[in-house]
Amino acid sequence: MMITRNLKRFAATPADKYVIWAVLVLGAIGVVAVYSAVSFLAQTKAGGDTERFLLRHVARFGLAMGAMMVVSLIDYRTLAKWSRALLVVSVGLLFMVKFFGVFSGGAFRRLELGAFGFQPSDLAKGALILYVAVLLAKKQDYIKSFSRGFLPVLIWILGTVVLIGSEDLSTAAVVLVSTLLMCFIARVNVLHLGGLGVIAVLLAGLLLWQSPERAARLEAWLDIKIFPHTSAEQVFDLQDEGYQAQQARIAFAMGGLTGVGPGKSVQRDFLPAPYNDFIFAIIAEEYGVLGALALLGVFIVLLFRGMLRIARYAPDPLGLFVSVGLVVMLAMYGFIHAGVSCGLLPVTGLPMPFVSYGGTSMIANGAMVGILLNISRVVRGT
Repeated sequence: MMITRNLKRFAATPADKYVIWAVLVLGAIGVVAVYSAVSFLAQTKAGGDTERFLLRHVARFGLAMGAMMVVSLIDYRTLAKWSRALLVVSVGLLFMVKFFGVFSGGAFRRLELGAFGFQPSDLAKGALILYVAVLLAKKQDYIKSFSRGFLPVLIWILGTVVLIGSEDLSTAAVVLVSTLLMCFIARVNVLHLGGLGVIAVLLAGLLLWQSPERAARLEAWLDIKIFPHTSAEQVFDLQDEGYQAQQARIAFAMGGLTGVGPGKSVQRDFLPAPYNDFIFAIIAEEYGVLGALALLGVFIVLLFRGMLRIARYAPDPLGLFVSVGLVVMLAMYGFIHAGVSCGLLPVTGLPMPFVSYGGTSMIANGAMVGILLNISRVVRGT
């Protein structure tokens, strides 16, 4: 009875309404954009039945909202107690991908159990944020010490990031930057963080060296030949690695300031995965630069509320570190996706949270926002 009363009392405490509205607006934009962008996929795989994919997307967004609401009622400190177990399971699943993974999107990233498929990296990135926050909060008294303070954190960060990066370098980079920022706010020695940054750059170079496809994608963006194990034809041919970026830029050019109008995109028939990897380009084409900027404005609201209210007024260091890690990760996904779509960054394949057509990543994002909302329920007075 006491637990029930406490839960009801906690549920009655309002969560951050701006974060909730930001997610709902992103989801609404995503539903409209996916309905327009998925038409080519529907024609090739479902006889033109776009409603089938639309309903699937809406159902997944609904599951994400359900995960958000449920997680927002669970004390983040309780979740933190389970973070190490979750991270261990996640690392085990990442190892399983190496042996039993399904090839998708040019890499082995997915596990499939019957009709159910998921990417273990979606679980691993959230679990790592939680556990790193736990370690940083526990070690505040000697956080400047390398052996006692930073080394245990370093081992978990590097181990997880390397496992993710071996198949998905862009996701690994986002996770690394998020955890580095957490460590910086936790007063980790700047020299230690610099050393981790150097190690990360060397590992990224090694992963690029091992994968001609990744290296060619970077070279195509830079428009220069760097690596000896890539071919010039692959790098400079606009029908090869440069094709996606070129088609996305055409979408922006066609959209102009105000766009061609809802549902009137032409580039959705030319862009690979316009409903996922390049949904922002379709939005820019149909709603113009003004619509694209408005969408980015929603992510800015999410970032500012997460940093300047939830993180700033968190009741303890654990809440501070978790808030920073999660909100920075979500915002980075959105901004990097936008940067790729308009050619400012090399092609990465990162989805735009709550906007792109997705599965487990959508639900994982909902759970992460749920943790933010849980912390927002107990923030100190603003």
